Amino acid sequence: MILSRTSQYAVQAMIYMATQSPNTPVLNKDIAERLNVPAPYLAKILQAMSKGGLLSSFRGRLGGFCLREPAAQISLMRLLQLTEGADFTQSCLLGLKRCSDETACPVHARWLPIKEKVIEMLNQMTLADLAIAVQTGRYRLADMPLAAMAQV
Repeated sequence: MILSRTSQYAVQAMIYMATQSPNTPVLNKDIAERLNVPAPYLAKILQAMSKGGLLSSFRGRLGGFCLREPAAQISLMRLLQLTEGADFTQSCLLGLKRCSDETACPVHARWLPIKEKVIEMLNQMTLADLAIAVQTGRYRLADMPLAAMAQV
């Protein structure tokens, strides 16, 4: 259950948008610049988030992306299911094709309780929780100074 680069960028971008004024579109290039992420790659990620119902996208001079619903209603699990796939929590820690109680890998029994706790945390953690951690300075988003978060 290691997160892909796509998921890492998606989480960072979504947290960034959660720190911005609600219903105010943010340009892909601005997000990419702030997070030091390749803009074309981020654009594809944000389009996927839009198709998945987490973002609204707007074209034109005043276009960009914004959260479709309040950050407190978007769980980290919901976001990761869009980037990693709906069954990403079912994958084997060792990468085996089939790993279940019936066809267990060597670490299955020890990993299962940890995985269940991680899944619980991902379901409980929201973008609002993560945005608050960034805004209060407990967490730095992509090595970005706190002052940069306020600029849009």
